[in-house]
Amino acid sequence: MMLRLILFLLANFGVVAVLSISMRVLGVDAWLASQGGAFQLNGLLILAAIMGFAGSFISLAMSKMMAKRAMGVKVIEQPRTEGERWLVAVVKRQAEASGIGMPEVGIFDSPTMNAFATGMNKHDALVAVSTGLLGKMSRDEVEAVLGHEVSHVANGDMVTMGLLQGVLNTFVIFFSRLIGILVDRVIFRIERGIGPGFWIGSIVAEIVLGILAAVVASWFSRRREYRADAGGARLAGRGKMIAALERLRRGHDESTLPGEMAAFGIIGGASLKQLLSTHPPLEKRIAALQRGD
Repeated sequence: MMLRLILFLLANFGVVAVLSISMRVLGVDAWLASQGGAFQLNGLLILAAIMGFAGSFISLAMSKMMAKRAMGVKVIEQPRTEGERWLVAVVKRQAEASGIGMPEVGIFDSPTMNAFATGMNKHDALVAVSTGLLGKMSRDEVEAVLGHEVSHVANGDMVTMGLLQGVLNTFVIFFSRLIGILVDRVIFRIERGIGPGFWIGSIVAEIVLGILAAVVASWFSRRREYRADAGGARLAGRGKMIAALERLRRGHDESTLPGEMAAFGIIGGASLKQLLSTHPPLEKRIAALQRGD
């Protein structure tokens, strides 16, 4: 599951970075900074919103393609083995029960027990599982993991994340430029145009605010994981979902996904302790299911 989020965030960061650099190279930042008062603020806000939501939804549109390429997903178009037929049948049954279109089903080569779902909308999604998950989990456990991923699709988590990220991008772009202008005016005493304070202030602010935005996005992701676990329990059975999470917990130390990708898998990852962890601890997820949350 985490693979879905990290690929999206990486794509979003890349698109926004390109747009941000383009603003500076083309002189848009300089022109806006040179304008006065209300126009300056209104222009900044409008441009920040356009860039912010463009970065988010371009990333969302690219999410399925990026996931396939980054993870080497082989989509099952015509099942060739009994295992592939079972996998497709389970996803089909769960998709119908969830009221969504049939997702593409794929397998990617990794010894780690992992899975993810991605796509721009709930009727055009991709659900993929690792070879490690298929080899190390029982079919009941795999069914529960698939239910978790299908629930992410049915809950519209990628679209909701896209909207949230658009707002966060707007916040980062707008306030970083505003801080840069204030540094120029207050510290460097530049009344018109832009000076070094704008460039230094806006770049530093963009980094700091970007980290704060990532904290918010990670918090949101953690909340959605509990909901997807509950969805997996409804589709496959609570006992199967708990057993799958227990199996993941026992195999947690086996993860071999690269650091930046580990945050996208069903196991999840943590950076800067819990603040940037995109998944709650498996123990808490298991406890929530046992309580019936």
